[in-house]
Amino acid sequence: MANKKYTTKEELAAFYQEKVDTLTAEIRQLKKNNMTYIASELMTFGLAIVAVVVYCVKDDSSQWLMAALAMLAVYAVVRKADVKNGRRIDKRARLRTVYEKEKKYVSGDFTCFSGGSRYKDPQHAFTFDMDVFGHESLYNRIDRTVTTGGGDMLAQWLGSLLPGKAEVARRREAVDELAGMEQWRTEYMAAGLRPDSSLDGKAEKTDSGEILRAVSEVGGMTIAPKAGRPWTLAAAVAAMACFFALIVATAVGVVPATAAVLWGVAQMFTVIGLNLKSIRYISRAVEKLHAGLGTYISLISHIAKADFHSEELKQLQGRLAGGDDGALASFGQLDEILKSLDRRGNFIGLILFNMFALSDYFLVRRFLKWQRANMPSISEWVDCVSRIDALAAMGTFRFNEPKAATAEVVDEDKVVYEAKGLYHPFLGDKAVRNDFTVSDGEYYIVTGANMAGKSTFLRSVGVNYILAMNGLPVFADRLRVSAFNLFTSMRTTDDLSRGISYFNAELLRLRQLLDCCRQARRTLIILDEILKGTNSLDKLNGSRLFLEAVAELPVTGIIATHDLELSKMEDERPDRFHNWCFEIELADNITYTYKITRGVARNQNATFLLKGILSS
Repeated sequence: MANKKYTTKEELAAFYQEKVDTLTAEIRQLKKNNMTYIASELMTFGLAIVAVVVYCVKDDSSQWLMAALAMLAVYAVVRKADVKNGRRIDKRARLRTVYEKEKKYVSGDFTCFSGGSRYKDPQHAFTFDMDVFGHESLYNRIDRTVTTGGGDMLAQWLGSLLPGKAEVARRREAVDELAGMEQWRTEYMAAGLRPDSSLDGKAEKTDSGEILRAVSEVGGMTIAPKAGRPWTLAAAVAAMACFFALIVATAVGVVPATAAVLWGVAQMFTVIGLNLKSIRYISRAVEKLHAGLGTYISLISHIAKADFHSEELKQLQGRLAGGDDGALASFGQLDEILKSLDRRGNFIGLILFNMFALSDYFLVRRFLKWQRANMPSISEWVDCVSRIDALAAMGTFRFNEPKAATAEVVDEDKVVYEAKGLYHPFLGDKAVRNDFTVSDGEYYIVTGANMAGKSTFLRSVGVNYILAMNGLPVFADRLRVSAFNLFTSMRTTDDLSRGISYFNAELLRLRQLLDCCRQARRTLIILDEILKGTNSLDKLNGSRLFLEAVAELPVTGIIATHDLELSKMEDERPDRFHNWCFEIELADNITYTYKITRGVARNQNATFLLKGILSS
């Protein structure tokens, strides 16, 4: 299912606004229809009552009885149409909510999406420094998952890097396909919305873990094993046959009515008594499933109906939709078991269904059959839904970023990073683009004044690599990379609760970096101000010592620093160390170009700015 290609955020905003307006008009009309249905229901039901009253007070007036029955039939038809109309309203309201949220995204408002703050980890190799999680983060911009499993999967992927060209291409193919399936994605997200979802806060997701735990608890229960054996089924069928035979015999006057009544009552009490404990266990275990199971079934059904073509999506869909024993059939059967348990709450129904159909016995038997057939596959099915959920979120991000490009991933056993027009994804159209090439085993010392753009540039390099190695679009005119390890140290913090000073935290981070680099074949390190927590001379000597040591490992590095003395390493080892800078222009005001160039920055702005403050 293809859709129009949008090339700007303005076109996307107009598209989403058009969708919102169309759905709003449809909802308005459907609500008018709803009022008509309600009025028709009241009228037909009232006429049916009038007809019954007239029938009761008049003699020989069977036409009034027929009129009452006709009005009740019309009422049933109108009531059914009213229920369908209500479902249409609900579906369109959910779709409108999805489009309204995407309209907010295009305008730069991400507050209605999860920031993934719970995934923040200062010890991670790169996510903390690269703003992958948290408020206004990369995750905040991508996450559209409707299940907690999908959210966890997306976080796991963004916190790791695919190992090579083939794996990246496989995921990118799936992401690109879903980006082109705008209607399918929107309906999928709408199906996953909880009834209490709104634009004012982050939507409550269906708890995949709770479903998996509840289903596992249900599957691990040992209840009434005899109910699943053939001889008990034969006994149940024989008991029902005898009961119906007694009813027929009573009807023709062969046996007294008391025989059938006594048999039916005894049969009812026997069935309820034998299965009461099992029913109670099942009810207690599946109670947690009521909230999310219906939504989960809707998501699986939507996935099963999709016309996927990419290898990744077809494989995941195939693992879910395995015919009569697939996820949709399995969860559907479990849902029917839940509904049967709900129906037991009707006292009269409980008596009649157990008397005539031994319903408790067959409910336990159905549960045992479901348990044996489906438990081995449940965790795999939940994993499949989580993966498709994460891919759908990534596809939406791809759709919403029409100016982003596709990275070229190459199979080379070295660090390859060649960027043209690279910029940070958070800056949008106002970003200044830079060209930069990283060669394997070489180090780039980046100097510049405060606020000149060093840290933003380092994050541009890192975050675009994370995107590229997840099959996502990158923010550059062109980006060519190989698969390598990434480690950053830009935002080290102290931990007073554990007695860790800022300087100690820096040393611990550098030790973590060294351990990581020793275990990886190839690593790109991105550092912002090594050893900030010590004096200038100690910092310089320590930084030189560290870089000389790490240069002996299979490591490539980009290091930002204010210490111009560190740039002299290029003079000593021009084959390994190269100087780049973000220069500023000092005049009446400071001019920031945010362009990276060869050489060492000479102009600093701290003194200049401080003089301005002191003179004001």
